[in-house]
Amino acid sequence: MNILPHSRDTTFAAIDFETASTSPDSACAIGLVVVQDNRIIRRENHLIRPLDRRFDFTYIHGLTWDDVRDAPSFAELWPTLNAALAGVDFLAAHNAPFDRRVLNSCCQTFRLPEPALSFVCTVKLARTLWRLRPARLPDVCRHLAIPLDHHEAGSDAEACARIVIAAHEEGWRFSERS
Repeated sequence: MNILPHSRDTTFAAIDFETASTSPDSACAIGLVVVQDNRIIRRENHLIRPLDRRFDFTYIHGLTWDDVRDAPSFAELWPTLNAALAGVDFLAAHNAPFDRRVLNSCCQTFRLPEPALSFVCTVKLARTLWRLRPARLPDVCRHLAIPLDHHEAGSDAEACARIVIAAHEEGWRFSERS
């Protein structure tokens, strides 16, 4: 984790996926929040129709097949969301390995190019910058007084964006080694 001297503010996007099952390409919701100069400039929150009707994680996020049956597939939705990523310096996610895996799996399943963006993990950021343990999203949000409707993709993505904004306000800056 690097704290660097003040540099130009970055443009980044915070991303959050909810999945229907343990399959990493079973995205059933996505939240995407774009931040420029520490201000949120775009919010996207979409349901996604996964390829499989199996929903194992309804007890976590409350979504069922009936909620997403008429939603676009990842392949139908991704061109719009990918366009929103134009000009961003990095993606932020809470527990970034999970969201990176879902994004890459969905892109691979639908034969779409994966975005060539680095991920910043806000779990690691919270542990390093504020020494928080546990660093689950509700814990970090409570510490920073960020509102959260946990496991609602749009809310989780916005909370993640606000964590990065708070880190910027304390002097953290993105680097490829973050």
